Amino acid sequence: MIEFRNVTKRFPDGTLAVENFSLVLPSHKATVFVGSSGSGKTTLLRMINRMIDPTEGSILINGEDIADVDPVLLRRRIGYVLQATGLLPHRKVVDNIASVPRLNGVPKRKARLDAITLLDTVGLDRNLAERYPDQLSGGQQQRVGVARALASDPDILLMDEPFGAVDPIVRAELQEELNRLQRELGKTTVFVTHDIDEAFVIADQVVILRNGGVIAQVGSPADILATPADDFVASFIGADRGKRTLYIQHREGDSAPLIVDSDGRPAGVLGTEQ
Repeated sequence: MIEFRNVTKRFPDGTLAVENFSLVLPSHKATVFVGSSGSGKTTLLRMINRMIDPTEGSILINGEDIADVDPVLLRRRIGYVLQATGLLPHRKVVDNIASVPRLNGVPKRKARLDAITLLDTVGLDRNLAERYPDQLSGGQQQRVGVARALASDPDILLMDEPFGAVDPIVRAELQEELNRLQRELGKTTVFVTHDIDEAFVIADQVVILRNGGVIAQVGSPADILATPADDFVASFIGADRGKRTLYIQHREGDSAPLIVDSDGRPAGVLGTEQ
């Protein structure tokens, strides 16, 4: 479990990115921070692994204040996936994936064998192991990035707009793949996006943010679609998108069946006649 307690972040130039933010992110679930530029979503994510430290307040992981943990050691036990992948261009795919286990003292042979197995986990052909990142497509690079984040078997997986740089078809495939991994591995996943459709596809818990890290609404996709907290949330989730061809989708844990369109985008929940 990740807990934010009255967290504020003010940068040296005076910018107030997050103010008095408190929230619990449940274990083994996917929480998605969603909001426009300036909403503080990436700042919140990067405070979890101490890439950024809060100005005030505290962040706890399983009851432990991360301010008391060495930042380097903390990062080695938390998976991190970036939009730009951050893969080392001069290292082969297998060695990119094995990099964190090697830093943690895992022997090279075992780390490389485990890395090859992880290619299976993220749906990549093992023949790609000996290639370099620039020999892969954008979608393949993102899968390698996910494999690298999973290589040390972290309890927590942070994902900062990881699919934003790929085309819509590949993006949908990666979202589906992430959902599969979440079902199979049960990580505590924190995902950042500006795309509410992506948030609804991935999240168990959606956190819609206003500017400055102010929470507009927290809930499951079904709950937010059924009862937007206010006009800001209703507009943000696209309650006025108009008519679409809709289908019923049952999601474990949701209070009501989710209604999605032909592209798989959530459009509402199935209720009962009044």
